[in-house]
Amino acid sequence: MTLLDRVALFASKPAPTGEMHSICGSGLAREEARPVTTKLCPLLLCLISFQTLAAELQIQSRLQPTDSIMVGSLVELQLDVLTDTWFTDAPTLPDLKLNGALVMPPNGHAQHLNQTIDGKSFSGMRYSYLITPNLAQGFDIPALTVRATPAQASTALSAQSEPLHFSATQPPGFSAGEAVLVASGVRFTQKTINSATPLKVGDSLTRQLTLQADGALAMSLPVPTLAEVAGLSRYPKAPQVSALDDGRGNFNGGQRIDTVTYRIDTEGSHTLPAIEVKWWDTGSQQTRTAQVPAITFAATANSAYRPVFSIAEDLKKLGQQSRIHLSGHWLGWLAILVIVSLLAYFARPLIHRVWLGRQTRRQARHAAWLQSADCAWQQIPAQIEGRPAQLSALYLWVRRRGKGLKLTNLGPRLQTLLRACYGRAPTEDQALSQLQQSLATLHSQAESHRAPAPPALRPLNPVHEKEFP
Repeated sequence: MTLLDRVALFASKPAPTGEMHSICGSGLAREEARPVTTKLCPLLLCLISFQTLAAELQIQSRLQPTDSIMVGSLVELQLDVLTDTWFTDAPTLPDLKLNGALVMPPNGHAQHLNQTIDGKSFSGMRYSYLITPNLAQGFDIPALTVRATPAQASTALSAQSEPLHFSATQPPGFSAGEAVLVASGVRFTQKTINSATPLKVGDSLTRQLTLQADGALAMSLPVPTLAEVAGLSRYPKAPQVSALDDGRGNFNGGQRIDTVTYRIDTEGSHTLPAIEVKWWDTGSQQTRTAQVPAITFAATANSAYRPVFSIAEDLKKLGQQSRIHLSGHWLGWLAILVIVSLLAYFARPLIHRVWLGRQTRRQARHAAWLQSADCAWQQIPAQIEGRPAQLSALYLWVRRRGKGLKLTNLGPRLQTLLRACYGRAPTEDQALSQLQQSLATLHSQAESHRAPAPPALRPLNPVHEKEFP
């Protein structure tokens, strides 16, 4: 049973008659008894009001503007954080990231609100996310979860906003991918600072460009073109990007300051070109151009000027008397060498396969030569001169020569040799000498010998002839 139930039960009992004592100062004062319910009513009302009081947290979101949004324009996402009591601490806001758009989160400055919702009073703060789309497409803003701690709440409460959607289109006169600046007003100015008067070779001139745009984020401001100038060395500095406000934290626009320093390398007249910035005017709904004029100045010769960094002195300290110069002829040969090296590197597998194929064919030719009659013929003189002499190469040559060649068909000299070697009265040395002298004649006789022609008649009794019973 809760405290409120106990108080209600006690108040519903009959009021006792009697006297009550109250403490006044340091003594007891007797007073006339009154009903108990009369004194418990204020306490009961306080408990009822405390019990029924519950802090609420509501989130409202909207886009400004809701239509006619262009690439490069500014879209404000307003997030209202409301409660029916008060906040004991600043709300915790979520991060917002959109692909194809720049988003600047709230800077901590908020607008105080008082609203009546369904007959109930709410108070709170309005925070703003500033969005600049960079692409012509649709954008979906998800539901954002905000955490806050209202008074009379034991823990932090959370609430979500409604998801939103908007689409951005390309402004007329701007091509796709071109930097687009959409603003209600643009101011483009420049300032020059000379290091000396009059300017001489070795002096420097600083050009400072300031671009201010009303109703545009500083991060979306286009980068001015700082071109190279002949006879001048260019040294750009990091740009300074900042937001413009009204002094009370309210956003007004963006500012970009670009600074470049030109060092004068040659005497004579020099001109820094004019620079222009194209932008879309939201007031007149047309394309405008902001421009700064060109800067022309003259520089005189300076005999006392020396470069800050002397390349010749540095090379001399390194032990080099002069810089290395490569002519166009040598550069051409170097390029050819590099190309040939690359071709050789990538052609290595093909070259390796060709080399392996050549080795295989060479080995095959050598093996065929070893099995040929000519190889056997070249071994005949060495075997005849050997001790003891051999005729195995002669027989091998005859066999490999083929075509029905036999030793008995090679003439009377060879027959005389065979009788001398294998007859009853062998005269081997004399026969071998005669054979060695007749090798040329023997080879020519083998060349002129023809294989016997095949018989013109068929076999008398063929093997496959059919037998009759």
